[in-house]
Amino acid sequence: MTDNTPVRSADPHLPSMTRGSDLEAATPVATDRRGVDAQAVSLVAVFTALLVAAAVVPGIPVGGLGVPITLQTLAVMLTGLVLGPVRAGLAVLLYLLLGFVGLPVFSRGQSGLQVLSGPTAGYLVSFLLAALVVGLAARLVLRRTRRTLWVPLLVTASFVTTVVVVHALGVVGLMVNLRLPLQAAITADLPFLPGDLLKDVVAVVAAVAVHRAFPDVLVRQARRASTRR
Repeated sequence: MTDNTPVRSADPHLPSMTRGSDLEAATPVATDRRGVDAQAVSLVAVFTALLVAAAVVPGIPVGGLGVPITLQTLAVMLTGLVLGPVRAGLAVLLYLLLGFVGLPVFSRGQSGLQVLSGPTAGYLVSFLLAALVVGLAARLVLRRTRRTLWVPLLVTASFVTTVVVVHALGVVGLMVNLRLPLQAAITADLPFLPGDLLKDVVAVVAAVAVHRAFPDVLVRQARRASTRR
């Protein structure tokens, strides 16, 4: 039996508490909040490390502009698709800050703010926005649609994000830093597009597998928040 006998506080101005149910109801909430915070920090750290690892893998040079094909876009899209907009944005932002302060975490071991004057600047800047956009799309799709629609909808969202965000800003970076005309910048960018679209498919398949195995990452997160209210 649960003892609901009132417990008087030593301070006469504080209200009385009841044993059992009141205390038991309060305890899980605090514990759950600590768990969610720890999970968020861990996921951000893990995916920041993934972004670094993807940049460390040697890229394949394409053309003469110094922009290699790397696994970075795959890692960025996977981060957004798995973590959602906020945590993915934090992971990519942390990755960029690590590189800007001098750690060799960009492609070909580059680091520092000087990369923003190079040919890859537009692509680097696009990573943060791409993670936010595809992360928001992933959160909406996973929480509001049937599982059978996850792959086609997420592939579509990833394709649109890749073209409209990553490659559009990449072209702008080529135009600004290399002073290329628009047509020349688009021509320089096009060889990267088929590979990035293929990487989008790989990222979606991997992210859907993660969410089916661990639905708490995004699917059940909203339900737990509403329950605490």
